[in-house]
Amino acid sequence: MTAVDRRSAAAIAAGVNAGTTSAVSVIEETLARIAAYDAIQPQVWISRASADDLLDQARSIDARVAAGEALPLAGVPYAAKDNIDVAGLQTTAACPAFAYAPQDDATVIARLKAAGAICVGKTNLDQFATGLVGTRSPYGIPRNAYNRDYVSGGSSSGSAIAVAAGLVPIALGTDTAGSGRVPAAFNHLIGFKPTKGRWSTKGLVPACRSIDCITVFASDTIDARLVDQTLAGFDAGDPWSRQLAETPLSIRRVGVPRREQRAFFGDSESEFFYDQALTTLARQAEIVEIDIAPLLEAAQLLYGGPWVAERTAAIATLLKDNPESVDPTVRTVVEAGWDKTAVELWNGIYRMAELKRHADQLWESIDMLAFPTTGTTYRVGELAVAPVALNSNLGFYTNFVNLLDMAAVAVPAGIRHNGTGFGITLIGPAATDHALLDAADQWLGSAPLSPPPPLDLEGKMQTVKLAVVGAHLEGMPLHWQLTSRDAKFVGAFETAPNYKLYAIANSVPPKPALVFDEGGAAIKLEVYELGIAEFGSFTVEVPPPLAIGTVTLADGSSVKGFVAEPRALAGAEDITHLGGWRAYIASRS
Repeated sequence: MTAVDRRSAAAIAAGVNAGTTSAVSVIEETLARIAAYDAIQPQVWISRASADDLLDQARSIDARVAAGEALPLAGVPYAAKDNIDVAGLQTTAACPAFAYAPQDDATVIARLKAAGAICVGKTNLDQFATGLVGTRSPYGIPRNAYNRDYVSGGSSSGSAIAVAAGLVPIALGTDTAGSGRVPAAFNHLIGFKPTKGRWSTKGLVPACRSIDCITVFASDTIDARLVDQTLAGFDAGDPWSRQLAETPLSIRRVGVPRREQRAFFGDSESEFFYDQALTTLARQAEIVEIDIAPLLEAAQLLYGGPWVAERTAAIATLLKDNPESVDPTVRTVVEAGWDKTAVELWNGIYRMAELKRHADQLWESIDMLAFPTTGTTYRVGELAVAPVALNSNLGFYTNFVNLLDMAAVAVPAGIRHNGTGFGITLIGPAATDHALLDAADQWLGSAPLSPPPPLDLEGKMQTVKLAVVGAHLEGMPLHWQLTSRDAKFVGAFETAPNYKLYAIANSVPPKPALVFDEGGAAIKLEVYELGIAEFGSFTVEVPPPLAIGTVTLADGSSVKGFVAEPRALAGAEDITHLGGWRAYIASRS
């Protein structure tokens, strides 16, 4: 038996169908990987099928294949978010008091099973799928697979980590406000959110029943397509299921937010990656800046308007009978629905219809939207301090999609210095699912993307990149302040061509002042990487009139670096024409 790519559902199914591997061997390998990762993040899972049961299912798959049956997902192990019913495993929605034992599989689970896939377990989530962070669960906090100081993204947190960590090649999530896209971005994955009603939601614990979607996380679009081929189709047992004819797209014009409407919440890396993405997209289609205010207004109605009452309705009995069993943050969000009136609801429905008409008219001038999936990411500790406000930031670009009946696929678009992912989301009208996956293929084939970094298996030291321009350069008098902190040399670079450099008067040892100036030039500098604590202690020692700010490099990226207060220029010599501090020191000698 030959080994197969453990991260590819298509490769596993092809191998099992061809007899070059077996479903039993795939499950044995999967169990071994899960056991190993349990030492790192056992909180990925809420429950798992027993090894004996999984091996029995695998033997059944092998027998069906041996009998000549071709199964599109033969032997493929997968995970399901624990708000989707899997017979034989409890459904908890991350609330023990809510848990029940379903008698039947959800429709999507039944379809995957018929195709030969094997559900290995139920994954953790923000309780009742309320959140985009992954921190709201009594079963622990799944953390970013590439840097465990950071959030995994939610609510489909465990499903994303199960795929990112290579435990299973595909995992089902759900998406009401962005839960199938945000964790994909943070963990360098594909997150496919089909058109509302394309995949059955029968057997799903509702968040907002009228707009809920079941989604898939995968490492490539091939696997996403394979799952879609299995799950798409009308389900008479689901009142929200729809008969949808695929709508083709010829993508000539891509809509993006106006510059002044883009929100990155102080995250210059995200802004840089998005600008890079637009440069790449501009080689494929015309970039059209649009007014996204109506989309943002629709998004506000999800939590700030009457739609929050739909979440209240979903767990109304539990909220009344056992409110203390609900996560405090989730309870704060959902209890707001009690105060919504029928008048507010109907006014909200009327306004949403107007916003939907506006959104539909957008497609007359553009073919697809390409938005940041999120404008930033956060550490787990930061979410503990401001759980609602920071969660809202993560939903800035995602909350409107289902409300306005759009399809979406999230794709990787950059790796932050801390290892977490930045992504963009390609968004189209309802029933353009295939066209969006085609667009994702085109993006992945043309974007200058690096492979994901190594998984964070031991805890990753947080670092900061620091640009130095003068006395801290290698060989200069204060360089020891970096070496004594074990700073790692990243490289020699230049600033963007809009800085001026001055030699500060009467400074001992001699020091420069770097000042932003549109009439400036590119200035040579060196970039070093320090641990967070070391960076903090270094910053404390920076004397006035110097300070640590943000410096833009020639490629458009930003790092922390030396800047100067206006008083630094009193009596200073303008040495910009020399291009850097070394040239100035050489000129003096």
